[in-house]
Amino acid sequence: MDPDAVAKAFVEHYYRTFDANRAGLAGLYQDGSMLTFEGQKLQGPQAIVGKLTSLPFDQCLHSISTVDCQPSGPQGGMLVFVSGSLALAGEHHPLKFSQMFHLMPTPQGSFYVLNDIFRLNYA
Repeated sequence: MDPDAVAKAFVEHYYRTFDANRAGLAGLYQDGSMLTFEGQKLQGPQAIVGKLTSLPFDQCLHSISTVDCQPSGPQGGMLVFVSGSLALAGEHHPLKFSQMFHLMPTPQGSFYVLNDIFRLNYA
């Protein structure tokens, strides 16, 4: 397993799904998963996807600048740190953001998001 390739594939899938169908992200989270979104903590797929689908915009487009990853722990987890910008429909200036994912392997050979931290980066 190449961690960089896994991280790249995960990031492409996550943001493509977020931009097209946020509700489709539910399968990436499990009951113990946590999202901290701008300081607000949520746990479990229903609460996490509920937050993401309630954001006050319908259309967005993520542009990824960097993806860094590291192996994490003896269970084969992975930390993925993303930076980029988010363009909202009707807005002229994209918003800069950072997001960190702690991915854990599943018995089926894929990964789920154990921890997810998102912050807008204000200049």
